[in-house]
Amino acid sequence: MSNIGNMLRLARQRKGFTQKFASGKLGVTQPVLSRYENGAAEADSSFLLLASRVYDIPKGFFSLNEPVYGPAVSVHPMPRAKASVTARDLDMVTAELNIRAMQMRRFLDGVDYSPTSNLPQFDVESYGTPTKIAALLRAHWKLPFGPINNLTALVERAGIIVAHSDFGGASVSGMTFQVPGQPPLILLNGAHPADRMRLTLGHELGHVIMHKFPTPDMEREAFEFSSTFLFPPNELRSQFRGRKPTLELLASLKPEWKMAMSAILYAANREKLITPNQYRYLNMQIAKRGWKTREPSNLDFAHETPKIMTAILRAHLDELGYTFDDLLNFIPMYKTEFTTLYGDVGKPVNNKPKLRIVN
Repeated sequence: MSNIGNMLRLARQRKGFTQKFASGKLGVTQPVLSRYENGAAEADSSFLLLASRVYDIPKGFFSLNEPVYGPAVSVHPMPRAKASVTARDLDMVTAELNIRAMQMRRFLDGVDYSPTSNLPQFDVESYGTPTKIAALLRAHWKLPFGPINNLTALVERAGIIVAHSDFGGASVSGMTFQVPGQPPLILLNGAHPADRMRLTLGHELGHVIMHKFPTPDMEREAFEFSSTFLFPPNELRSQFRGRKPTLELLASLKPEWKMAMSAILYAANREKLITPNQYRYLNMQIAKRGWKTREPSNLDFAHETPKIMTAILRAHLDELGYTFDDLLNFIPMYKTEFTTLYGDVGKPVNNKPKLRIVN
């Protein structure tokens, strides 16, 4: 059975077009486009050529015989009550994840990426609370006491692919995509401050570690895991012991532990290291200063940079003899979008992950 319909739908969703809007641009009725996308009718070559122009993607994309997967189990919306992920947003980011997964499978065919630490599974029902699982994972990975200097590097060493995305402007902080036979893929909103990206990455790591299947409490559990993995309760207690909870204290802890002041305050309240009145007062002070969405820039620290995918792409160019045009043809797309997904692959990778070329 032809896969053209699936690829047509994916190309449309990747652009954020509704079926009604796309049918108008393509000069057909919505029922006709629906039949093409569902495989009930076969689109001819002239229609596919027009679709390639409307969707800004090479015509060869529609000929791919690749599986297309549904939405990710984990879609982490921005932490604002007014921020919601619409059906259009979900279609758009799911299309991006599918395209990345297709490319990743083909890119990984040429190299063998060898994680230096394994990725255990600790389901909450068997191992207790997310806080206990965070401590177990720290022990399993033999992490020293204190802050985690580079969470992205730590996650990549365990075989998870991390990448940044703008999610097409959707109100998404991060999401996890797991395709059979491939490493987990975690996408983070690259427009976010470094502290929020770390908390989101820990959140998505929690999903990978704890959640094989969706549960009603999975988002709360993933947040608790992230908070306690980045700042273990015992170490949090030692930082607050004998010290007055103030904005100055939170500000002093942020650069060291690489967590937002509001996230540290939330953790201190959860562990009952401050009184409810102190928690309310400090939250009001943070809100009054406009720090709910953007904390003081003088407390900023550098964003962490994922390295695995860049190293894999460089291996194809430097060691396997591929040209950049060859990379574009793995999953046909134009250079502009490829660069949007993967950045400048011409830049060298420092501390390159361990790769073995597959003959």
